Amino acid sequence: MKSFYSVSHLSETKGRSYLCSLFIVASLFCFAYFAGSAFFAKDYKMFSGFRINCSQPQHVQPHKCKTSPRVERGGRITGEIKGSNECMEKCRSPGSEALPEGIVSKTSDLEMRPLWGPVSKDKKLRHSVNLLAIAVGIKQKEVVNQIVKKFLENNFVVMLFHYDGIVDEWNQLQWSSQVIHVSATNQTKWWFSKRFLHPDIVAEYDYIFLWDEDLGVENFNPGRYLSIVKEEGLEISQPALDPGTSEIHHQITARRRKARVHRRIYKFKGSGRCDQNSTSPPCVGWVEMMAPVFSRAAWRCAWYMIQNDLIHAWGLDMKLGYCAQGDRAIKVGVVDSEYIVHIGLPTLGGNSDEQKLIVKSLDHSSQAKGSEDPDELANSAPKFDNRSAVRKQSYIEMRIFKRRWDTAVKKDECWNDPYQNNSTVQVVK
Repeated sequence: MKSFYSVSHLSETKGRSYLCSLFIVASLFCFAYFAGSAFFAKDYKMFSGFRINCSQPQHVQPHKCKTSPRVERGGRITGEIKGSNECMEKCRSPGSEALPEGIVSKTSDLEMRPLWGPVSKDKKLRHSVNLLAIAVGIKQKEVVNQIVKKFLENNFVVMLFHYDGIVDEWNQLQWSSQVIHVSATNQTKWWFSKRFLHPDIVAEYDYIFLWDEDLGVENFNPGRYLSIVKEEGLEISQPALDPGTSEIHHQITARRRKARVHRRIYKFKGSGRCDQNSTSPPCVGWVEMMAPVFSRAAWRCAWYMIQNDLIHAWGLDMKLGYCAQGDRAIKVGVVDSEYIVHIGLPTLGGNSDEQKLIVKSLDHSSQAKGSEDPDELANSAPKFDNRSAVRKQSYIEMRIFKRRWDTAVKKDECWNDPYQNNSTVQVVK
């Protein structure tokens, strides 16, 4: 018969064994949890509610910034100025590695400077933080005059893109010397903006207005408009169009009289219906390309999406929501309380009967149909007059842009479409 001490000792041993087993299981569980968390944190990044796979292949080494070598008189390289890890971790702008960091000026602006003397105190106090860039032709001089005056009164920098090559005749207007003039014949505002509105050039401006010229601004105030945009958190926006006096191409742009801002449209008849379940442009998260307004961050994204050789930018409007710095159903909208009139004047291409172009066969060669070259496709397309040719070219470029987008999506293994699962997009009015 076992003693009481033996039984007690056996129970104590079993208890210790049980506690040790429990400790080991808990340790394994904690290890698995932290290891799994580290794995998912490495492979995914979260941005505004959308998960984007940004993992790099294992063989890719992380980028390390290098210091410039010391160069003595005579051109002999003697080694690094500083060999510390602190210097290695300081990333420099490409091309600036040979310069001391404090002398590097990474951004610019469009402010004009005096040839001599200091900048006036008044100009210092009225430093512009917003930009209007507008494509103009001399035939719309009076309409443009009204637009520019309103924006200058609200302390905007104004940049005119002269697509007809005529600049001197604008000198008759009092404000002409206060704005920046850029001239290139028969180019669109997208051609100009890709070349002259690089994000680093306009980084000083909070908002960029990239407008057409045929817009009436009698009921529009830029200052009040920006106040609304900021309060509503809109990264990409446009003023609504007066339905009574405007040429309206898309119903979502029409003004709602009792609204301040709207972000979606309801359409229950005809093709392209939009209802409360719609989550894609042009039902929601969409603005028209005639008068878009971009925040600084949204423009940095949109500039990269503008194709250098596709000057009409058709198709870009359907993808702008990806640059909205979050959910396009929230961050993209139309401002109703500050509205404009779309006059709908023909500009690029005109309506000249004297410049009729030869009509070509509607049968495009199979080689041209599959081409990525907009010039080749344009040459194979049927043409009638200048205006028809411009529109035809716009459709051609839209198809090319769509193909490029689809190809880019397939090839980029690190990019996940945040709108692929549309059920996650919040429904708003």
